[in-house]
Amino acid sequence: MHPYVSVIIQTVTIYLLMVVSLRLFGRKELAQLSVIDLVFILLISNAVQNAMVGSMDDFIGGLLSAGALFVVNYALKMILFKSEKLSKIIEGEPLTLIYKGKIQRQNLDNSQITTAELEAAVREHGVNSIEEVDLAVLEIDGNISVLSHDFTHKSTRKRRAHKVLSKQE
Repeated sequence: MHPYVSVIIQTVTIYLLMVVSLRLFGRKELAQLSVIDLVFILLISNAVQNAMVGSMDDFIGGLLSAGALFVVNYALKMILFKSEKLSKIIEGEPLTLIYKGKIQRQNLDNSQITTAELEAAVREHGVNSIEEVDLAVLEIDGNISVLSHDFTHKSTRKRRAHKVLSKQE
């Protein structure tokens, strides 16, 4: 077999293995990256690199390496799912940055987020100032969630309207 044909077959095989494995081991792998997900992606890319263009030994080694990484990653995810304590140690836990319009300075310092970065995150969520924020949380995936007065009022009105409609029926 021509070496270029071999590379194409190996690359397509690795691609199909990755697609099938990601599908089998869960869609959450693609949703939001945690530290574990990032390490997994870096390792899996390194494991299959030589398998796509190397010899048959490299190909089989890459398949075994990728398979082992998928199994270990899945097992670790299951352990973290079942053990809240271990999950907090490895993945961390959410951190309150703003509560009722007041910056939680200690948490901001612990997370090494500047006031300017926090203000930018608040504006990205459509809120004009920190004082208008009911709650801002640094999530374990690194995103900052922001709930503001406006959001609460809109949400409350919808619930009340729903209750009124339910009583009329």
